[in-house]
Amino acid sequence: MASNYSDKVMEHFRNPRNVGEMENPDGIGKVGNPTCGDIMEMYIKVKDNVIVDAKFKTFGCGAAIATSSMITEMVKGKTIEEALKVTNKMVVEALDGLPPVKVHCSVLGEDAMKSAIDDYLKKKTGKGLPGWQPHNEEHEHGH
Repeated sequence: MASNYSDKVMEHFRNPRNVGEMENPDGIGKVGNPTCGDIMEMYIKVKDNVIVDAKFKTFGCGAAIATSSMITEMVKGKTIEEALKVTNKMVVEALDGLPPVKVHCSVLGEDAMKSAIDDYLKKKTGKGLPGWQPHNEEHEHGH
């Protein structure tokens, strides 16, 4: 990986947190970016409306792995409402920045997490996140 990645990105790439599948997750989010081939799966465990655990499996570049790792760290211990406020920009800031061509990886991370929450809500209440749609390619580069 090129040196235009922050130390924090490199650290999460080399030692990603919360990797792997989860047994009996309360929510599963799967998103992919067909253009760059990144695929992310997120798993969350929820207790009393709080995300008590989050795990991920990411097939993608170092930035995709680092953003997945960071977002799982950021949402653990948060309520569903708090976790929904975590944006890709917050993830990028927490990683001390990403090269512009890699920002879409953080969008994918946000989408994977929201998708997992959407799945959890559907299972729990029969309704997903109101009006939520994963970003698609057209929007992505405008961010």
